[in-house]
Amino acid sequence: MRVVFVHGACVRDGDWWWHLTSDALRKRGISSVAPALPSCGEAGRPAGADGPGLPEDVAAVRTILAESDEPTVVVGHSYGGIVASEAAVGVVSVRHMVFVSSYLPEPGESLSTFGAPQPPPFLDFDLERGTFGAVPNLFTETFVQDCPPEIVREGAARLTRQTITVTQQQVRQVAWHDLPTTYVVCTDDRGTPAAAQRRFSRRADEVVELPTGHHPFLSQPQAVADILTGLS
Repeated sequence: MRVVFVHGACVRDGDWWWHLTSDALRKRGISSVAPALPSCGEAGRPAGADGPGLPEDVAAVRTILAESDEPTVVVGHSYGGIVASEAAVGVVSVRHMVFVSSYLPEPGESLSTFGAPQPPPFLDFDLERGTFGAVPNLFTETFVQDCPPEIVREGAARLTRQTITVTQQQVRQVAWHDLPTTYVVCTDDRGTPAAAQRRFSRRADEVVELPTGHHPFLSQPQAVADILTGLS
């Protein structure tokens, strides 16, 4: 089994965000990969008004999925669930989808479909430059309050600006209609409240709850590895 992890919004370096769980999976004989997302400035083009958006993110993840015939579990975190939902369409190697504190979209929906009328205080939108990002001084208390200090420091160093059009671009197709799906609710999440996650989770086949913040693969990597190992 192979795991493909799709990271969330406004961060870069998916390998780092996933590394603790990746290490736990490797010890169990499971390989994993974390594709770069172009809309986060990870593919040589900067984020911005003319920068890459959701279609480029979908294409990047789809390329990685298509590289192997090995049975694959796709894990979408937060915004990554939107990307993964479309990227996995028709990829025969994908056997299961896991959504972690994630948006779980229907065709025609976008990030803005699920947003509140007013932007949350922990996100900063720069309409002139066409980017958005996490507010640095709210990062710890909102997203990684249950992580060790060194993880908090390293995570903060990987915040980045992202192309704002990803909030409006609609998903055209979704793979989770045709695949087994597991939703991981992070009950102590301060970024995506548990109540919102539970609404998304009604679209999944199975629901697991973890007493963690927004990044359980950093705060409780063994628990996440256990969930994924149970799918093999």
